[in-house]
Amino acid sequence: MTVELDPHSGFCGGVIRAIGRAERFLDAHPGGCLYSLGEVVHNEAELRRLGARGLVTLSSEDLEQMAAPATGETLLIRAHGEPPGTYALARKQGFEVIDCTCPVVLEIQKNIREAYVRLQQGPDAGRLLIFGKIGHAEVLGLVGQVDGDALVVEDCAQAEALFANGTLQSDTRLELFSQTTMSPDAYEQLIALVSAHMTDPQRLTVHRTICSQVASRHRELSEFALQHDVVVFVSGRESSNGRVLCALCKAVNIRTHHISAPDELQRIWFHADDRVGVCGATSTPLWLLEEVAARIKDLQ
Repeated sequence: MTVELDPHSGFCGGVIRAIGRAERFLDAHPGGCLYSLGEVVHNEAELRRLGARGLVTLSSEDLEQMAAPATGETLLIRAHGEPPGTYALARKQGFEVIDCTCPVVLEIQKNIREAYVRLQQGPDAGRLLIFGKIGHAEVLGLVGQVDGDALVVEDCAQAEALFANGTLQSDTRLELFSQTTMSPDAYEQLIALVSAHMTDPQRLTVHRTICSQVASRHRELSEFALQHDVVVFVSGRESSNGRVLCALCKAVNIRTHHISAPDELQRIWFHADDRVGVCGATSTPLWLLEEVAARIKDLQ
């Protein structure tokens, strides 16, 4: 049995940047703590490692319910980004803020604000439509740029329902965006569906906002999965990107197994002459992928 690590797996640039800044802060403040608004990365093992160094995760509810200002404490905004109200609340609570919003996400936030202004101009107001996971942190940050005045759909069926019930009109002006980590193929399907509904295609503006690093991962991962007899996909259970990429692997290789830690491996998955591929999401650390690959080798 051979075991190969996918050379393209591991943290995306935005996650690397956020974790790097967190580590530098903790190095400079030994014995102190750094608060993170939400999980800095959707990976349980990496969160445990950072937690041991002093990273403390707060929820939005935690931040809202703080009874006294936290003057002198520092809050990290993760790569997903946040709506403007979060920054105002953090300042009100007395936090110093380290903003680690991914530059790609920052650009989309700016474009959404600009699109919203355009859509309010003229005799008929248009609508913003965002393709993403409802309730996902990045999507909440995008919708928050326009005070919630945007529609979010997770798939073509939800978009079809909006046209059917009249929420979306075929003659309206519409600007379409995507969460950065969504499936490029699914986005193309949504674009085709929305375009087919429009009475005037010129009234639809499509923004190509899936991260280029994520988009290339889909192609590379499909090829990687096809080249191996067994695929072990490693990601946190809460990773939206992990679920999408694991499903992609499974679509081309039925012997794909999703795990979050090495102790979830099962010997029955492997045959003596298998070519095993180990890969992961953009939120999966390289050190964890290496541990999984080493554990598979130990199973022989």
